[in-house]
Amino acid sequence: MNRIFYPKFFSLLKGGIPRRQVYSDVLSGVVVGIIALPLSIAFAVASGVSPEKGLITGVIAGFLISFLGGSRVQIGGPTGAFVVIISGIVQKYGLEGLFYANLIAGVFLVLFGVFKIGRLLKYIPHPLITGFTSGIALVIFTTQIKDALGLPLSSVPAEFLGKWHLFLTHLNEVNPYALGITLVTILIILITARITKRIPGSFVAIVAVSLAAGLGKFPVETIGSLFGSIPAGFHLTFPAPDMSLWSGYLQSGLVIALLGGIESLLSASVADGMISGNHRSNTELVAQGLANLVTPLFGGIPATGAIARTAANVKNGGRTPIAGMVHALTLLSVMLFFGPLARFIPMSCLAGILIVVSYNMSEWRSFRAMLKGHGSDVIVLLVTFFLTVVVDLVAAIEVGVVLSSLLFMKRMADMAERRIDYVVDSDVIDDYSELPPGLAIYEISGPLFFASARRYVELMKEIGLKNRVLIIRMRHVHFIDHTGMMNFYDALKFLKEKHIAVILSGLDEGVQANLIKEGLNGLVPEENLFASFRDAAERGAVLIGESRIRS
Repeated sequence: MNRIFYPKFFSLLKGGIPRRQVYSDVLSGVVVGIIALPLSIAFAVASGVSPEKGLITGVIAGFLISFLGGSRVQIGGPTGAFVVIISGIVQKYGLEGLFYANLIAGVFLVLFGVFKIGRLLKYIPHPLITGFTSGIALVIFTTQIKDALGLPLSSVPAEFLGKWHLFLTHLNEVNPYALGITLVTILIILITARITKRIPGSFVAIVAVSLAAGLGKFPVETIGSLFGSIPAGFHLTFPAPDMSLWSGYLQSGLVIALLGGIESLLSASVADGMISGNHRSNTELVAQGLANLVTPLFGGIPATGAIARTAANVKNGGRTPIAGMVHALTLLSVMLFFGPLARFIPMSCLAGILIVVSYNMSEWRSFRAMLKGHGSDVIVLLVTFFLTVVVDLVAAIEVGVVLSSLLFMKRMADMAERRIDYVVDSDVIDDYSELPPGLAIYEISGPLFFASARRYVELMKEIGLKNRVLIIRMRHVHFIDHTGMMNFYDALKFLKEKHIAVILSGLDEGVQANLIKEGLNGLVPEENLFASFRDAAERGAVLIGESRIRS
């Protein structure tokens, strides 16, 4: 289907949703709504805005993203990735600037979908994504130190190094009650995760810690002492713009749109892998844009697909957009009936929750693994990471994209200078019709890098599903970057789960060594790796015969 905008919910309704699935979606939506409650509040406060703005975003954007989106299970709302951007915009341009930057981001996202740019956003190199995600995680962690330690600071510098210098010079003013609440919050989240996956630890921590702090009258800052009571509702707002700041609004809106588009499609792709589905990229972008056009009108902040909440939705049985809409209605119910109680939540409790979020966001295992990879991937990773932390996310994305492009061009130039000799007569079978039915051949005709990897793996999956054995010819693949590696492994894992045997032919020695180092043998057995295509074809014929005997 080539329609630019065709929400999954509408097509599922047309085909009919079983009553049992509706029941599962409703239960999952309630659970995810409870998970989203503390996160929505925490992300708003960390972004430098009042807590109800996070709830408003979870309600309105969360509902629209599910109702109009291109994914069956995507959960939308405020996310940690936007914390750094929002706080920077608020500091530079105020809440009015955030309002217009959010609207502009919505327009950009809709245009991304209309002009079918969804596929292009998927080509962002993985080292760049990991670099700025890890950098954002470190920045979020840093912003929470003041509240985690209960430091009585009236203002904190915007610069990363300036923050740490201030914190270190005021360590003698640590509030032991605040520090204790932070540590207990983290401990509750970790223990709850080991006991049950259905009840979110952050929700348990907020309830338990707020109750204890209130009864004990601990001398710590709370949401109420800083922001007052959370309003039980929301209303239309349309602030007057400062025309002299429009260039800043435009730049900020573009950054929000780019990051929101990347994160939403990344989240939808992760969800596809969990449910063996296929999201509609351009529909998803249009839905994200519409959500970000409507939400600020009611006082909300930028929203996108939330990977952790989407994964929680899938794990709790959600399989249709009904779950996401119920999640939004759950948040609305809490806001209307229990919103005033949020004023008792200690700021150090929110700091503990965000410290756990920043740890989970950090992707430190992927970061460490990439440091052992190709030199150009390491350069992109580290440059993006340090620019995100020390300068800002705008510079990190701009420099990261340009640097990735330049390094890619250098790789291609280096490869063009290599002389590659092929033994044509011993490694080519001209007449594929001699091969048995059920045996398919797919050839990767060049480097497997970030710009080509996704298309290659989509075709691999498509061809593999129609056959019992798939031979992947890789004689022309003399380079695989980290993004290509991840996409290739995704395809191999998918084919293995579908019980389709994979044979690799013509592997370059260096490529094969890198694949094995990253765990290839767990997906393709060593006896299915061949230098010669003729040998691979013979092995395929044997596997076809064995599969016929089993069937």
